Amino acid sequence: MHFTLTMPDWADEELRNLPASLPTVEDRMAAVIRFSRLNIEHDTGGPFDAGVFERDSGKPLMIGVNRVMAHQISSAHAEIMTLSLAQQMLGTYDLGGPSLPAYQFVVNWRPCAMCFGATLWSGIRSLVIAGSGPELEQITGFDEGPVHPEWKAELAKRGIELIEDVLKDEAMAVYRQFADSHAFIYNARLGNAT
Repeated sequence: MHFTLTMPDWADEELRNLPASLPTVEDRMAAVIRFSRLNIEHDTGGPFDAGVFERDSGKPLMIGVNRVMAHQISSAHAEIMTLSLAQQMLGTYDLGGPSLPAYQFVVNWRPCAMCFGATLWSGIRSLVIAGSGPELEQITGFDEGPVHPEWKAELAKRGIELIEDVLKDEAMAVYRQFADSHAFIYNARLGNAT
């Protein structure tokens, strides 16, 4: 038994067209936000996106998009897709392993409960997020789950640098675009507790 998760066809060309280096966190977040917008426009997934970059050089390793509906797998979030593909490309489960450059994870909002755990265990050295407040859930209606109340301290405890509020308004504009499209909100049990 097995399952396969794939990126949409358009993403391969977009990845090839990225510059060899995205030197600032704003450049990296802009690329991530562009992919989230394209995922909506191509109707290939939700408005969530993440990228793994070499922290110091800005070299992009992988940008992945949300593929929950495309694969009917609830864990196919952008963060899971991105981290898994990056680890597969490097042949290691530990993106902080010996002889590897420091990797930075750039996400267009604070990772949900599931993806936060994956972030902690991925080995990345730095997390860049567009925002972390309730705006994402308010705008889209998605359930982000019970993130640990001391999530920032949990990152620090594991030596993961946090950079917040990078291109927040641009990220929220994509969430509004998604909400305005009236696309399906794929919460478990359609958001009902019973």
